[in-house]
Amino acid sequence: MQVKMSEYLTAVKPDMQKLVELLKKDFAYVSVLCTDVTGTTYLVGQRQTSVGDYHFNERGFVVRVYENSCYMEYSFNEYEDIEKLASTITETLKKELHMMEELGIEKMEAPLIHEEKIEKSMTGEIGVDPTSVSPEEILGRLKKISDTGAAGKYVIEFRAAAQFAHVSKLFLSEKKDLMQTYAYAEGMAAAIGVDGEKQDMVFRGFSGLKGAELLDEIEGSVDDILKMLDDKLHADSVVPGMYDVITAPEITGLIAHEAFGHGVEMDMFVKERALAKEYVGKKVASDITSMKDGAASAAEVSSYLFDDEGTLGTDTTIIKDGTLVTGISDLLSALRLGTTPTGNGKRESFERKAYTRMTNTFFTTGDNTLEEMIASIKDGYLLDGAQSGMEDPKHWGIQCMVSMGREIKDGKLTGKVVGPLTLTGYVPDLLKSISMRSDKTELFGTGACGKGYKEWVKVSDGGPYLKCKVRLG
Repeated sequence: MQVKMSEYLTAVKPDMQKLVELLKKDFAYVSVLCTDVTGTTYLVGQRQTSVGDYHFNERGFVVRVYENSCYMEYSFNEYEDIEKLASTITETLKKELHMMEELGIEKMEAPLIHEEKIEKSMTGEIGVDPTSVSPEEILGRLKKISDTGAAGKYVIEFRAAAQFAHVSKLFLSEKKDLMQTYAYAEGMAAAIGVDGEKQDMVFRGFSGLKGAELLDEIEGSVDDILKMLDDKLHADSVVPGMYDVITAPEITGLIAHEAFGHGVEMDMFVKERALAKEYVGKKVASDITSMKDGAASAAEVSSYLFDDEGTLGTDTTIIKDGTLVTGISDLLSALRLGTTPTGNGKRESFERKAYTRMTNTFFTTGDNTLEEMIASIKDGYLLDGAQSGMEDPKHWGIQCMVSMGREIKDGKLTGKVVGPLTLTGYVPDLLKSISMRSDKTELFGTGACGKGYKEWVKVSDGGPYLKCKVRLG
């Protein structure tokens, strides 16, 4: 079914077009982003049941103007008279600029935006509209999942959750008239278990440009989660050292996100905080390694027609055959660097500024099967279960927390499990060690990425299975 555009944004669009027209009398550039995001989160466990608003729900507007070589913004979520609003915005922003000049506050100057005339729209599609399913029915499905999982050996708690989001946005300027409406769903199942004195947890996430059909995927995961919990509860500690490993797509995505996701965000190029700036056009990975980002590069939770600055989403190749080709950028960073924006300007909400943010970040596929990759390893591990990661874009260090490693000896899985694990390394060393890639890619979009003052946006990451060499501890 097609996702419906927000009736509220449709109703206010003429007023926002009028607002742009009025503000153009005083400013060289004017745009307005109009947002209406709704959604609901459901959680069921053995000890709790809850229903609440989705974290990213919002309804509001942000105006951007250009005055005296810099950009200023004004956000609001309600208004009565559009002409009065235009006067208030003009007076407030000009007063703020005058105050900055009087106090000697340095302005972040940038060239004037020159736009091409564009009128485009995007309407997403999903299987089952979650608003057509009652909250009681959704909670009932999740309770069934929770109860089935809770009956497993060692389990003391089993939780199942689902959240459904409906995104509608307008971007209007003198030359742009853009509209998008789409929906996505996220879900998870998590088991907490105890055996003797050892306690552990297993988490599995689900996501996509989907509706209530996601509940079927969550329901089908229970047996796998219980098996993973058993493995984790009986895992041994790893002997620290360098190993040949195969990273499951979830771990591959974590490496992509931390290594060359944050590392190539070009607002960090402007601030001289990213080592990657010095390596554009140079080898940073093995010849078989390629990596992408972009709202148009995949269909996941961070896929859209345009970003929060009105730049159309792109399919950006970051690494091609081992060479760093480009970074990703928001519009203002691109203006300051003299580059082409890649459609990565994203805001946590209309009340927050736009940063360069990742969208769908992933390594591309190869032509190996997983069986071939396992057979190629004499002594190593198949890593599974991403937990968290950290990076240092200025020095290219990376650290990833991994749930478990399945031992490989002489090309075969032995059945032995180690974990939890810490994967560390220097990004170019890790990427240059990539020697095999599987023939299938999977992306994961259940998480969010923080930046700035812990401002969160939806992202996805992933890729194929990768064979590489890393340090485990």
